[in-house]
Amino acid sequence: MERLPFRATQLGSPYESMGRLPVAVLLDNVRSMYNVGAFFRTADAAGIERLLLTGITAYPPKPGIRKTALGAEETVRWEHARDPLPLLDTLAASGYQIAAIETSVHAVDLFDWVPTFPVCLVFGHEVDGIRAEVAARCDTHIRIPMLGRKHSLNVATAGGVVIFELLRKYRDLAAR
Repeated sequence: MERLPFRATQLGSPYESMGRLPVAVLLDNVRSMYNVGAFFRTADAAGIERLLLTGITAYPPKPGIRKTALGAEETVRWEHARDPLPLLDTLAASGYQIAAIETSVHAVDLFDWVPTFPVCLVFGHEVDGIRAEVAARCDTHIRIPMLGRKHSLNVATAGGVVIFELLRKYRDLAAR
């Protein structure tokens, strides 16, 4: 599949010279095609490196993905693998910080986290979260601060929050 070249679309902005955001996103067992499509849209908007779709996570071409991705599945680099563990091992060996996005006992607040780029964000099943064997491969766990009663967000919404916070942090690093 031919991919369009990346370019910052906000000319004259501080993002114009940044290039791609050195972030990969791994979705493991994300069951909703609409959530997968939303991740494609967010990945395109933030200019991340790639999406890794593993486990039962659907991958293009699928109508449910196309409905929410609105063409971003054609512009974002992605790959599918049944087993996420070899992908995580390869990323870790390539210097990626692997970050589970999930509330856990040892999770760091998103706004306090100082990421080490490049980063791979790991998101899991919408109800069951990240599998134990996947979480064990992660260098850190990151939580989004929650003030309401539900203490959770839709996985695609959480992805948008975390990815754009990383874009902000990376922009600040690039400006130094």
